[in-house]
Amino acid sequence: MRYRFDDCTLDTARRDLRRGGDPVAVEPQVFDLIEFLMRHRDRVVSRDDLIAGVWGGRIVSESTLASRINAARTALGDDGTTQRLIRTVARKGVRFVGAVEEDDAVPAAQARAEPAQTITFCRTSDGVNLAMAAVGDGPPLVETANWLNHLDYDWQSPIWSPMLRRLAGRFRLIRYDGRGNGLADWNAADISLAAFSRDLETVIATLDLPRFALLGLSQGAASAIAFSVAHPERVSRLILYGGYAQGRNKRGSPDDEAIAQAVLAMMRQGWGRAESAFMRAFASLYLPSGSPEQIRWFAEMQKRATSGEMAARLRTACDDIDVTALLPRIRVPTLVLHGRDDHVVPIEQGRMMAARIPGSRFVTLDTENHVPLPDEPAWGTLLKEIEAFAAPAD
Repeated sequence: MRYRFDDCTLDTARRDLRRGGDPVAVEPQVFDLIEFLMRHRDRVVSRDDLIAGVWGGRIVSESTLASRINAARTALGDDGTTQRLIRTVARKGVRFVGAVEEDDAVPAAQARAEPAQTITFCRTSDGVNLAMAAVGDGPPLVETANWLNHLDYDWQSPIWSPMLRRLAGRFRLIRYDGRGNGLADWNAADISLAAFSRDLETVIATLDLPRFALLGLSQGAASAIAFSVAHPERVSRLILYGGYAQGRNKRGSPDDEAIAQAVLAMMRQGWGRAESAFMRAFASLYLPSGSPEQIRWFAEMQKRATSGEMAARLRTACDDIDVTALLPRIRVPTLVLHGRDDHVVPIEQGRMMAARIPGSRFVTLDTENHVPLPDEPAWGTLLKEIEAFAAPAD
C-alpha cells in the first residue's frame, strides 16, 4: 500500500518513506508508528493501541513513546507545535489528521522495471529435487541455500525482497531451495553438510556456470567455503555474511550446546505458530528490531519453508557443522561481514573465519539483526560492500 499526503509518500510494501521525492531514513519502530497512524487515521489512537500495534504489547516507557512520536513528526516535516499531520489529543492519544490518498497499484514504468525470476528444477545424485531461480542480466552471483528458504515467498517478503531485487538489478542473481526447503523435496533422507554441498554442486553443474561470485549467508557460508576450496577456479569472489565455520555443537561451549537443544525442543512445539513461545524467542533472536509486519512474514515463512520436524533436522545438521580446517585452504578473494550484536551467530565466528582465510577482509556491521533489514543503515552498507566486491570496476 502507498499513502500520499502533504509532500510525502509512504510505501509500506517497500518500507520506504519519501518527502519531496527524496528518501527519508527512519528507524523501524518510527516507520511502524507512522504506518499504524495512517491505517487508523479515522480515529484517535490511544497509548495502549500504539503499544499493542507497534510494540506487540511489550512494556514501553512514556519517554520512549514520546520520542518515537517526535521522530515520526520530524520524518514527515511536522513538529510538536504546529502538529499539521500528527495531532496530540489531550488525555486521549494521537491522530493522523493530514489529507491522504491511497494507491494499491504499481505504476506502469515501475512494473516494467521489476525483474521477474525464472524458476526451474534439477535433481541431485541421491534423487532429491531442487528448485532454482535466476533473475537479472549482470555478472553471475550465486547465493547458497541456508537454513530456511522459499524462492517464491522470499521474493515477496518485506525481509528479503528489497535485498534480492537490488542484487538482481546489478547481477544475474541465482538462488535455490535446498533439500528440505521451499519448493525442493521435503522428504530427503540425507540432511548433512555433505548433502548441502551436493545440492550446490548440482545447481552449478545444471546451470553450467564457468565462473561466478559466491554469496553464503548464515549456514550457507559453510557450503560456500567447501565449494570454494574444491573449485577455486570457478569462484571469482567469496562473500560470507553472518556465517560460521563451527555450529553450536562444535564450539566447545556447554552453553552453546544447551541452547541448541532448547531451540530444538521449542521448534518441535511451536513451529510456524505466530503466538507461540518459540516464535517469540525465535523473532527476538533473529529479528530483535523487526516490525510487527516483518515478524508476521517471518512466522508465515516458517510454515511455507518446511515442516517443524524437517526444520529440527536441518537445525541439527547446522549445529554439527565444522569447516575450520578448510579456512586456510581458501585461495579466492574473500569478504567476511558480520553484525556487531548478532544474537544468533556471535561475531567471534566471523572474526575467526576472517583471521584464518588468507588475505580476507572483515567488515563489522552496526546491527543486532541476524537477517539484514532494509530499514536500518547496516542494510545499505551490506549491499554496497557486496556490490563493490562481487563486481569490482575494471
